[in-house]
Amino acid sequence: MYHLINGAEWRSYEECVAKLLPCLKDAVSEAEDLIDEFRWHEMKVQVEGNAIQSPFIDFLDKVIHGNFNKLNDVQLRKLSEAEDLIDEFRWHEMKVQVEGNAIQSPVIDFLDKVIHGNFNKLNDVQLRLNYLSSEMKGMGLREVTHHFAKSVRPVTTSFVSKETKIFGREKEVKQVLGFLKVPTHPKRKRATSSINASTSTSSSNHVNGEPKILSLPVLVVAGIGGVGKTTLAQHICNHQRVKSHFELIIWICVSDDFDEERLTKEAIESCTGKEAKIDNLDSLQRAISNHVKNKRLLIVLDDVWDDALKDNGRCWEMFCAPFASAQEGSAMLVTTRCPNITKAVHTMEPVIVEGLKDDVFWNFFKLCAFGSEGSSNDPELECIGRRILPKLKGSPLAARTLGRMLRMDHQASHWSSILGSELWELKQKETEILPALRLSYMYLPFYLKQCFAFCAVYPKDYKFEKACLAEIWVAEGFVEPQGGVPVQDICYQYFEDLVARSFFQKVNGRYVIHDLLHDMAQKVSEHDCFILRKKSDFDKVPQNVRHLYVLPSSEFDDSNLLRLCKYMKLRTLICKINLGKRTCFVMDQWCSKLTRMRVVSCAFTNELPDSIGGSPNLSISTGTSCIRAFPSLTILQVQSCDKLSTLDGILTQEYIPAIEKIGVDFVLSYCPCQLKGDIWSSNLASLEELSISQCPELVAFGGAEAVANIKKVQIFICPKLKKADQIFR
Repeated sequence: MYHLINGAEWRSYEECVAKLLPCLKDAVSEAEDLIDEFRWHEMKVQVEGNAIQSPFIDFLDKVIHGNFNKLNDVQLRKLSEAEDLIDEFRWHEMKVQVEGNAIQSPVIDFLDKVIHGNFNKLNDVQLRLNYLSSEMKGMGLREVTHHFAKSVRPVTTSFVSKETKIFGREKEVKQVLGFLKVPTHPKRKRATSSINASTSTSSSNHVNGEPKILSLPVLVVAGIGGVGKTTLAQHICNHQRVKSHFELIIWICVSDDFDEERLTKEAIESCTGKEAKIDNLDSLQRAISNHVKNKRLLIVLDDVWDDALKDNGRCWEMFCAPFASAQEGSAMLVTTRCPNITKAVHTMEPVIVEGLKDDVFWNFFKLCAFGSEGSSNDPELECIGRRILPKLKGSPLAARTLGRMLRMDHQASHWSSILGSELWELKQKETEILPALRLSYMYLPFYLKQCFAFCAVYPKDYKFEKACLAEIWVAEGFVEPQGGVPVQDICYQYFEDLVARSFFQKVNGRYVIHDLLHDMAQKVSEHDCFILRKKSDFDKVPQNVRHLYVLPSSEFDDSNLLRLCKYMKLRTLICKINLGKRTCFVMDQWCSKLTRMRVVSCAFTNELPDSIGGSPNLSISTGTSCIRAFPSLTILQVQSCDKLSTLDGILTQEYIPAIEKIGVDFVLSYCPCQLKGDIWSSNLASLEELSISQCPELVAFGGAEAVANIKKVQIFICPKLKKADQIFR
């Protein structure tokens, strides 16, 4: 089903799909929540004790699994329901045995649950999924073609109108001309290369007295969507010195469909002005090789994506091979937003295109908003315009997008309305900034899409730590298992993949998301993620919101925060508000009613409520002096808790039976003079990683037993620590 969602994303601008996709996502998420709840019950039973299996259950098991291979699709769906029923029956039977309640029949509880409870919900979800799946199948969405529609990414050409002016790219133009070896005073086109072979970026030899290139040098122009890469390439193609230097200029709009046959045909058609009707790739390549032979060539590949590197780069090499017949001094210019392309195909230093500088950008913005570089002598509009400018981060496409909206109405009230709106809230055409940036998101595999879209719950300029975000992704269930690879390592790879694709930028040891990419993330997750900044925002929270971030505000009180209890599908709640003694009460209400939560981060609390231990999927990130039982907790991170006195007696199988990782960081008053051995005993069977840092009062580890399955121990900046021998045995 996630495969269908991923495929639908590529066609999400089609109206029929746009209506179905939110429903489908919601249904899948609801089914996922129910499955997680059943898994939690299973874990709970394992913790509370083993039960004697009913012969009736064993019989059902054999009936179902013994005939598995004979089942058709309809029966397979019934199999899933039956397996769920068996699991639920087992849980109720075990529950009675553990609690010693012999009067209450487990069958009665079970049947009541089937009729009135979660299984009724599960059947509803299943019906919705079946309906949506059949609808998408009818639209042909099961046969997913991962290519952008032309309406989403229009075809580009080398031509620009005579009125088009390029702003602030003098440095980049000079770089490109230099790398392409375009002389300041070009000679006749047919002349042999005027550049000495020793300075050329291509390798060459001589055949029949003519200098030949062994491989076409490649210059990459890189940058995020909407920054002006295509405009720069168009300007280069139309530059008089370039037109005089190169005998042949070929422009191909590649987009995300790197098909050697199509691209070679387009190259031939560019040379001849006639349609290439041959379908044999070998014949096509011979034809283009003959057309470019002994000619100084500039070929521009605009908007190249990662699929150019498919088959380990074989497709790229095959496409480029015929152009080796061109004359020395020929070159290829590639525009891309994909760092992997830049690394793989460049043969000279890439030209990185960034946002326009402030003064130049203001002149460009005025042209977009007023139709000229003047500001119509309206100081009020100019003042508003200058306040809008920082939102756009120097992006020419963003300036054109908002300029179009502003140009529609030169009333100050209209401009102020746009100033007060988030960029992602403004309706945009398919060729404008957020749809353009959204292409990068659409190109991600599904597992990276959900990881990045989740980050929209954090405010702009939030500084991410890789390890912390990775743990949250695990808790959210975003990780696809890969055999025996630790989930943490998989998450780290997810993060590095997003960094490599420029979704995160490293700044002073942490990571941030470019403001425009953050706007795009908010757009693609507008029904799932929401940030509460002021009191009026409570009326704007999406009904099916799953991830919430509450920023500090003097307008908020506990009554406001209790309103969040109505959002029953919440999975993430990050609260940065200090409610003093009321914090525990508010958290108690959240954890009692919001049973689908997986991550809670509460910045100011001295204790946790009893209800928090009963949440099936919850991971906790908080400061506390009193921690209760968490049967499904796998990661415990205690950080910057100034008043925490002890964890003694908490780190046991009784309280955290599934714990895999414990981290204690910057806890000034912790610990007593010595951590006793029974704290780190072998009954923590799942514990694999222990990290303790900046605990100045910690003196020693000791005791009779070591942690049984510990794989990694990190201890930093604990100046009084003298003994830790027992942990490492």
